[in-house]
Amino acid sequence: MNTPAKPQLIVIGNGMVGHHLVEQLVEQGATQRYEVTVFGEERHLAYDRVHLSEYFSGRDAASLALSTADYYAEHDIELRLHEAVTAIDRGKGEVVTSQGRYAYDRLVLATGSYPFVPPIPGNDREGCLVYRTLEDLDAIREAAETATTGVVVGGGLLGLEAANALRGLNLDTAVVEFAPRLMPMQVDSEGGELLREKIEALGVQVLTGRATQEIVDGEASRHRMVFQDDKVLETDLIVFSAGIRPRDELARDCGLEMGERGGVVIDDNCLTSDPAILAIGEVALWNNSIFGLVAPGYQMAKAAASTLLEGGVTFAGADMSTKLKLMGVDVGSIGDAHGDRTPGARQYRFLDPIKQQYRKLVVSSDGKRVVGAMLVGDNSYYDTLLQYYANRIDLPEDPAALILPAGGEAAPALGPDALPETATICSCHNVTKGDVCASIDAGAVDLGAVKGATKASTGCGGCAALLKNLVDHELESRGVEVDKSICEHFAHTRQELYDIVRVEGIKTFSELMEKHGNPETHKLGCDICKPAVASILASCFNEPITDAAHIPLQDTNDTFMANMQKNGTYSVVPRVPGGEITPDKLVVLGQVAQKYALYTKVTGGQRIDLFGARLEDLPAIWGELIEAGFETGHAYGKSLRTVKSCVGSTWCRYGVQDSVGMAIQLEHRYKGLRAPHKIKFGVSGCTRECAEAQSKDIGVIATENGWNLYVCGNGGMRPRHAELFATDLDDEQVYRIIDRFLMFYIRTADRLQRTSVWRENLEGGLDYLKQVILEDSLGIGEELDRQMQAVIDTYECEWANAISDPEKLKRFRSFVNDARPDPDIIYTTERGQLRPA
Repeated sequence: MNTPAKPQLIVIGNGMVGHHLVEQLVEQGATQRYEVTVFGEERHLAYDRVHLSEYFSGRDAASLALSTADYYAEHDIELRLHEAVTAIDRGKGEVVTSQGRYAYDRLVLATGSYPFVPPIPGNDREGCLVYRTLEDLDAIREAAETATTGVVVGGGLLGLEAANALRGLNLDTAVVEFAPRLMPMQVDSEGGELLREKIEALGVQVLTGRATQEIVDGEASRHRMVFQDDKVLETDLIVFSAGIRPRDELARDCGLEMGERGGVVIDDNCLTSDPAILAIGEVALWNNSIFGLVAPGYQMAKAAASTLLEGGVTFAGADMSTKLKLMGVDVGSIGDAHGDRTPGARQYRFLDPIKQQYRKLVVSSDGKRVVGAMLVGDNSYYDTLLQYYANRIDLPEDPAALILPAGGEAAPALGPDALPETATICSCHNVTKGDVCASIDAGAVDLGAVKGATKASTGCGGCAALLKNLVDHELESRGVEVDKSICEHFAHTRQELYDIVRVEGIKTFSELMEKHGNPETHKLGCDICKPAVASILASCFNEPITDAAHIPLQDTNDTFMANMQKNGTYSVVPRVPGGEITPDKLVVLGQVAQKYALYTKVTGGQRIDLFGARLEDLPAIWGELIEAGFETGHAYGKSLRTVKSCVGSTWCRYGVQDSVGMAIQLEHRYKGLRAPHKIKFGVSGCTRECAEAQSKDIGVIATENGWNLYVCGNGGMRPRHAELFATDLDDEQVYRIIDRFLMFYIRTADRLQRTSVWRENLEGGLDYLKQVILEDSLGIGEELDRQMQAVIDTYECEWANAISDPEKLKRFRSFVNDARPDPDIIYTTERGQLRPA
């Protein structure tokens, strides 16, 4: 029998909302019911526009991508990128592109919006650009190479993002806003004035209340902007970011019902006036409103998927509250922040001109409910205020207490008990407290499992602290003890063990076990606590891990100071600081590899791995390497692995600083530093980022003004881009900040916790980390300096120590009662080198 063909579902648009619709379709099983085709106008896969400005600080299209082509193929979804739909033929049920005509049974418009360019004479001159897509950003970067000044027309959210991008491209930057203040939709006059002060303090000129009349040739620069009062401003580059307009031309041309000011009219099911066509995201007009944030678009996508599958989920509007950080400045807006949509609303205001913080609380006329709030300079109050607003929680007796400082602390957060089941925890993915509780009831037993089940805190990440508190509370309320003990042998966390070792000066595992171990367990420890304590002892006192007191604590790789391979042989990885190596040393590596028949490979970390070394040959191999000037590369330890670098200003015509020199200094400074997990560095000589520094735990990127420091990135199974931590640093500032950052990480991280995971779970997040490291808010900066200096001063190559001690060399044989090599190690040849058979 012939199987009936599935109905054809076409999605026009592969932006964030369009891709989220695809995820919802997959999740709800729509691909079993429909043949799905997705058209994307851009050549790139759907990417994260929320973090678009990071494209200028080193991220590329691949790292911003929300998915992969394999994901679409795996779920039998045809993805047609770089193929714009030019028309919709509703009569024939077809869409038209330059490649042909495609039939549809159901159609979803997810075409988004386009940047509004004011109708100013001269707005199409060369060097007048917009800020919306990756191609737009490529054009801005190219134009900036021959520019010294830049102006952004528009002082809203996207305008300030664009201004920050121009500033990051080393342009003297100005913002021109027609309204009397920056971000007029989010802040009032007091908040706008404070925001202006903070933005100007960063070196960006702010011109408000300015209407550009025309753009003409400049005298000293490429353009001259003429304002309504005949004042002028000259600049080389102009970026328009004055708002958005819905991409509704396809809908308009095919006769769908439109709003007076644009947008495709939809109902609660996201259906247009044609029941075969749906619309979601910024192109859709619901209840006479266009929603310009990603979270409402995601909610529409979920409703549209439900409609296509005849489910019951609908779209009922969305909260437009936002928490932002623009150029490092906190801005928060909740509900009716201006208080002009609520009859009889009362307002409380707090302004601290010294700390540059402004907070406004808008309450109902009876004083019982929060109806809005506004924050500039400090968003630590945002989560609490949002929960009061979103869940209609009764206000305390003195509502002003919610925005006034209490002993210098932020307003106390609402406990998880105070939140109803309907409370929204993650607005990006519309995850409620009830969803989180349901995931725990279904078997999620930790924060990672809850994130995986609900997607909470996987969008902007702003709800991370609230989510963690809720998960811990719910686990404990179900009788699940949130036990943070490192193992059964110690009723302490790794952080607590570190403090005990440091304060009491404990230098051996046996002493620690005797004083602080669980008396009901055996005294030998386990594979969890022994390596963790070994790492702590090494971090604190830096004694050789091969000493008799420490060697029983090490795992196999640390015991033999080499990585064991699949056939029982070991790898030899000498340190090559910064990737710089002399020809003489290269010759030695080749000679050693030939002599001991080692497989040779250049690694991604700019070192040379020699594989296949027999255990009994390791001392001889390292003897020859150390004699030639090499040191152990610590490829086997939870310690600094590599500092990757480009050639920087030494050779590269784009380099602005000596990245090789900095990389070598950093590698020598931190070599041998033991930590909860391995640590990788990268140093790039310019913002082209050839050393991929932003995928490392520590990334250092050169600018004309010094070095920008990024922290807490990593590659691997869960890649994470590092975050900008400090800018325009000189060499000594780089060393001091990294010293304190690493020692604080070593103090406070859990065992086997990468810096990226540590940062995600750190209460207060990056802002807290900046306060501790850059502002020394805990008063421990000098102590961290001393601890790092002690590690640096006591460094000793572990292999040099081992081969000078006959007792330590006795370990390097395959059998305790026989000196012969292991007969079961067998090789074969491939591409001219040995590999395991």
